[in-house]
Amino acid sequence: MLQSKLPKVGTTIFTVMSQLAQEHAAVNLGQGFPDFEVPARLVEELDRAMRAGHNQYAPMTGVPPLRQAIAAKTLRVYGHLPDADTEVTVTSGATEAIFNAIHAVVRAGDEVVVLDPCYDCYEPAIDLAGARAVHVPLDPATFAPDWQRVRDAITPRTRMLMINSPHNPSGAMLSADDMRELEAILAGTGIFLLSDEVYEHIVFDGARHESVLRWPALRERAFVVSSFGKTYHCTGWKVGYCIAPPALGAEFRKVHQYNVFCTFSPAQHAFAAMLDAEPEHYEQLGAFYQAKRDRFRAQIGTTRLVPLPVPGGYFQLVDYSAVSDLDDAAFCRWLTMEKGVAAIPLSPFYETPPQGQRLARLCFAKNQATLDAAIERLQHL
Repeated sequence: MLQSKLPKVGTTIFTVMSQLAQEHAAVNLGQGFPDFEVPARLVEELDRAMRAGHNQYAPMTGVPPLRQAIAAKTLRVYGHLPDADTEVTVTSGATEAIFNAIHAVVRAGDEVVVLDPCYDCYEPAIDLAGARAVHVPLDPATFAPDWQRVRDAITPRTRMLMINSPHNPSGAMLSADDMRELEAILAGTGIFLLSDEVYEHIVFDGARHESVLRWPALRERAFVVSSFGKTYHCTGWKVGYCIAPPALGAEFRKVHQYNVFCTFSPAQHAFAAMLDAEPEHYEQLGAFYQAKRDRFRAQIGTTRLVPLPVPGGYFQLVDYSAVSDLDDAAFCRWLTMEKGVAAIPLSPFYETPPQGQRLARLCFAKNQATLDAAIERLQHL
């Protein structure tokens, strides 16, 4: 009889809720993808790249102009210039980069510390490496880490610690003090750090994204993962990248080489041109999304839902305690089927969800017409 290597894995909650939204003609604020256009310049550059013949395999590590543009952007934003040849690798989305990083260094019997709630691709990659995910809960109200609990979770088997800022699903962000705590925890250990920074440019209220790349003692042991899909509204293109020091990058590339080998070639040329020509796109992305966040939060104020703070990212958590006593999975199904708005429950992001938590995740990376249609329905709760 077949014994599953991933017995706990079924269809992801994002697929389930999007399918349910389609079946019930619901406004889909569940799955985290924009429903507006990608930058016109990017489409033009993609067309130009395809017409120029960039339609065959790219170099395994990524096309040189893109790796060089990523290095230049990293210096511009974080004050650190990675080596484009040895430290920057282009991947087929951030999910591939996360998988590669885990499999580059994590071995059977190792432990990987993850902070709950966490994105659902983390643990399956850890399981497939023959390792064990050790779940440390974030504060259920603020989603801030308790660094003492992180310290307590570390054992001689700990091989990696994974962080995510801005955080999905909460939007919480790690501060400079958090980074100093991380430095202290990891100092003198052989523990690697995987930093999921796919929402790095979607930060609000004048805050600074504390990328691991800003912190020398952390970046020397880290894989830092970014996403062009999140930054340029093109999640379906599945292009991301990883920055890691040369020794880690070499191991990362071994997995990447025999995973997908290389990534969508014409898009790489398009992103290289876009980064060089329009840096203002990523520089102004926070302001673009902050306007959406602020209006959406004001609109939620006209409903019985209670919005939680959103320091970064493009998700809004809402407390639905005033509406229903259902658990979050049941509530989100009811909301989709009966009220015509799809949301994502938080419980699938946890090993052990907090008892009595009544939170759902809404995505505001949508056209205003989409958000208006959702609010009109939510006002009838």
